[in-house]
Amino acid sequence: MKSFRHLAPLLVAVAVLLGLFRLWVPRFLSPENLLDLAQQIAVNAILASGMTLVILIGGIDLSVGAVVALVGTVTVALLPECGWAAALLGGLAVAAAFGAMNGVCAAKTRMPPFIITLATMLMARGVALRFNEGRPLAVPDSERLFLALGNARLFGVLPVPVLLMAAAMGVMAVLLHRTRFGQHLYAIGGNREAARFTGIRIARNEIVVYVLCAALAGLAGVIHASQLYSAEPASGQGFELNAIAAVVVGGTSFTGGIGTMPGTLIGAVIIGILDKGLNQAGVHFSLQYIVKGLVILAAVYLDVRRRK
Repeated sequence: MKSFRHLAPLLVAVAVLLGLFRLWVPRFLSPENLLDLAQQIAVNAILASGMTLVILIGGIDLSVGAVVALVGTVTVALLPECGWAAALLGGLAVAAAFGAMNGVCAAKTRMPPFIITLATMLMARGVALRFNEGRPLAVPDSERLFLALGNARLFGVLPVPVLLMAAAMGVMAVLLHRTRFGQHLYAIGGNREAARFTGIRIARNEIVVYVLCAALAGLAGVIHASQLYSAEPASGQGFELNAIAAVVVGGTSFTGGIGTMPGTLIGAVIIGILDKGLNQAGVHFSLQYIVKGLVILAAVYLDVRRRK
């Protein structure tokens, strides 16, 4: 369950991709470009860490991209009135409310998570577009601490979003791999009925998982709004697909019960390298979608072979 043997092929894939793009884009491995790559990966890695928990128990959350937009919009709207700390808490509270809605519906009804989170995705997107009639909300220049969340560099080198990503993924890794809560998630994903008979509180764990996933989406939304210097109600489209791709490429099984947080981090790195490398190489965006789709298919195929 906690074996990390599958990480070796992923690390080899990272090395191969870096080598290929170094040949294709001569400045790809420059320190500044790699730091910029890490900063871009941060948002998707945070989203993917929450998505890992959801997929691990056999669920799915399609609402995280819309939650990114909604939390960013709510937080920036509250900044002039409440200050950055209260605005941040308000945005995360909104995210947690959507996560609780997803979790309660998934745990207490027979509705499939795909339909539940598709509905909350539309709801979150609609609420975000109600702010300022769908127009962007600029972050005031005076909110330097808020802007630092997405743009500052510690000691002028390490991007703050990367530090926030490391903290978030570190906490999730400890929860998943070093606590009874994590053991219960593996048990639920492996065999839900067996987990029920052993006394695991499936409903409670499921609700907590969806709340954590939404809260992490909220954190990603705050960072994304800070990076853009504004809240874009239409932003975050496709973010859920990138997060799912990172989770699947990282070795988490769609059927549940198999997956690791380090694998998800490497999966996010692979998706980030593909996105940035293909962009800098001038590959048309349509071909980028095709490449990413082929990578996901290959990852799922390998998962099926491994389970056999």
